Amino acid sequence: MAGAGERLCRLVQPGDAFIGKQGLSYAPGISAETAGATGIHLQMVTIPPGARAKAHKHEGHETAIYALTGTSCTWWGERLEHHTELKPGAYFYIPAGVPHLPYNPSPSEPCTAIIARTDPNEQESVVLLPELDGIHP
Repeated sequence: MAGAGERLCRLVQPGDAFIGKQGLSYAPGISAETAGATGIHLQMVTIPPGARAKAHKHEGHETAIYALTGTSCTWWGERLEHHTELKPGAYFYIPAGVPHLPYNPSPSEPCTAIIARTDPNEQESVVLLPELDGIHP
């Protein structure tokens, strides 16, 4: 029996997928809600063929991405002036507060990735940037 204040490890089953503020489908794993996490959020994201997120940033929180399937691309920077292609097996780091817009360039293949973020509540730090959405139609 655990004593008062004892920290416990937890086995967490994947949660029901949801559509985040960014417009993508997320399957939550480790978070404040599912495991009592205080400094990390871990989830899977799926970007359907030809889909893209809304331009956004995560204020005050870093993001690490590990690509599982398909190829995704991300425009990033203050005016989305930089571009990165992410293929399976590669990692991508996004510093806190950096605007970005991920998308799936494939017309037929979805892409999936594991995302870790230093925001245990995931959606709370999302800041949508609609003024950047039209830069790369």
